[in-house]
Amino acid sequence: MNKIGLFFGTETGTTRLIAKKIQKMLGDDIANKPLNVNRITPAEMLQYDALILGTPSYGVEQIPGRDVGCLEANWAEFLAQLGAPDFSGKRIALFGLGAQERYPERFASSLMRLYEVFKGYGAELVGSWSTDGYTFEQSAAVVDGRFVGLVIDQRTQSMLTDERIDAWVAQVKPLLLEKLGATA
Repeated sequence: MNKIGLFFGTETGTTRLIAKKIQKMLGDDIANKPLNVNRITPAEMLQYDALILGTPSYGVEQIPGRDVGCLEANWAEFLAQLGAPDFSGKRIALFGLGAQERYPERFASSLMRLYEVFKGYGAELVGSWSTDGYTFEQSAAVVDGRFVGLVIDQRTQSMLTDERIDAWVAQVKPLLLEKLGATA
């Protein structure tokens, strides 16, 4: 597929909203419409060489899904269908949501679980993000002082969302387009 695939899991619709903002910033010619992982098959994701994947934070460092209290199917159910695919040769950028004031002890930690899963499948992960401007006690999604992907706190820092998305898309767009053999 010659476009960036954009997939998300969501519980309240906020991750979908952020996915739509990211897609709008990239444009229709570069990224396909974002799709909820509870409405696709593994083959639909596997057709892409460059992907952006988004997740809400749910549970304690867990993949969101029914087993941790989600009302609808989410990442856990999709990954169960995926089996053990080969994502080597694919480049993935991640984004995740969290609420730093409400859950400071596990802020955006589900992002790390998604990172570990796709790294385990052989994917190349890009798009780490600075922890500057966030206030939290602990996050499993921090490696070497940076988040493993873009983190959005729509609950308490919604006024920074567009600015953060702009900066992150500027960072990951050339890396994802490079994988497609295109230029920014």
